[in-house]
Amino acid sequence: MESLLNETAGMLAFVRTVETGTFSAAARTLGVTSSAASKSVSRLESILHAKLFRRSTRLLAMTAEGEAFYARVMPLLREIEASADAVQSYRETSGHLKVSLPGELGRVMLGPIFNDFMPRFPGISLEIGMTDRHVDLVRENYDAAFRVGNSDRNELMCRTLAHLDMALVASPSFLRVNPVPGSIEQLSQLQFAKYSLGGKTYPVRFASGREFFPSGRIEFDTATAIREAARSGAGVAHLLKRVVEEDLREGSLVELLPNIRLQTVPFQALHASGSMPSHRLQIFTEFIAQVMVGAPQ
Repeated sequence: MESLLNETAGMLAFVRTVETGTFSAAARTLGVTSSAASKSVSRLESILHAKLFRRSTRLLAMTAEGEAFYARVMPLLREIEASADAVQSYRETSGHLKVSLPGELGRVMLGPIFNDFMPRFPGISLEIGMTDRHVDLVRENYDAAFRVGNSDRNELMCRTLAHLDMALVASPSFLRVNPVPGSIEQLSQLQFAKYSLGGKTYPVRFASGREFFPSGRIEFDTATAIREAARSGAGVAHLLKRVVEEDLREGSLVELLPNIRLQTVPFQALHASGSMPSHRLQIFTEFIAQVMVGAPQ
């Protein structure tokens, strides 16, 4: 078999096509024509004596051989891309980072990022996605995702940065027409603005181990929407305390059962398994960890 070391262009075109979904999109990221990207992959397939994609007018999907090859070559190419970090300590930290932050909690992080991180590291550029959706780090080309809750993705490297407090809150208008709960049992009878992701409603969990699934007419997949629903009087909300601190200070939301401890939730940094995080990503992750625990940056 001809050496694959001579087919870097083909491997890059293959990986970018998998990540973007089409030859034309891959070509744009590589700065070549769609035809050139397709031909590079075809030459790679010829060398491997295997089809990496099933092609049709409507479909471009990996074959079993393509999936196996991608799983091996993608981490290697990422390591090559990050190889400059081996000499990072000898020059100013620089480069581009694409990261995913949770929607509403990300709002809390933006001020420190803009005011502290970016002036301190002018050589680092940031592309920030803000969503509670669990992005696909590899296919969407993210360097890292910062998420609330435990990860269920075994192929990702995970680091817990902090354990965050939760709060039960409702608006004064809601409490004017509903009884203020004095116990967990009374709380469970109230209407909630529920958090649901992927068809799964999340329970309210207490530090004692007790839990219940809230009832309510509305459910959302983002903390941003739940916070707004609670402020509007649509129901009780179970949210990160960092997200509602300003509302509690202003009185637009009131904390319920403040003397009963809720179970904390982990805040995690995730990146693709099989690769070391770049120096700039390590710096950014440490900064976010300090923001979340309230330490001085």
